[in-house]
Amino acid sequence: MDRVSVAEAARRLNISQDAVYKRIKRGTIPWDKGEDDKTYVWIDEADASTDRARQSTDRPFESSNYVSKDELLSEMRARVSFLEEELQRKDAILLSLTQRIPELEATKDSSSVPQESSETATEEFPGTHAPPTPETPATGQQERKRS
Repeated sequence: MDRVSVAEAARRLNISQDAVYKRIKRGTIPWDKGEDDKTYVWIDEADASTDRARQSTDRPFESSNYVSKDELLSEMRARVSFLEEELQRKDAILLSLTQRIPELEATKDSSSVPQESSETATEEFPGTHAPPTPETPATGQQERKRS
């Protein structure tokens, strides 16, 4: 492997310098900082040749993946814990609702007339029923129109 500058690596790989920096950022090409604080890239002779097929360098190095495994594992454990708590909460809701079913059926069987009046339903859910239309003024208006 040859240690070359970013500009030289771009020339040898026939790509732009920005593409080399993006590969560095993604961790798909080996690199290091020199004593002069410049970035240097390690490339194979096969990569520099345009006559031979190049190996893909768009694979992350094992060392860069190893660092994130602990973070990923921690994140997955936190998600599993959250989902387990959500399942328990929803199970409790379902249990309380299924316990109310016999109460609702008993209420339904005991009276065939609904217990709630239209006023109660309107108070609980405003806007669900149209306001009552006055019959007397409407009749009076129709008689005036006829005259």
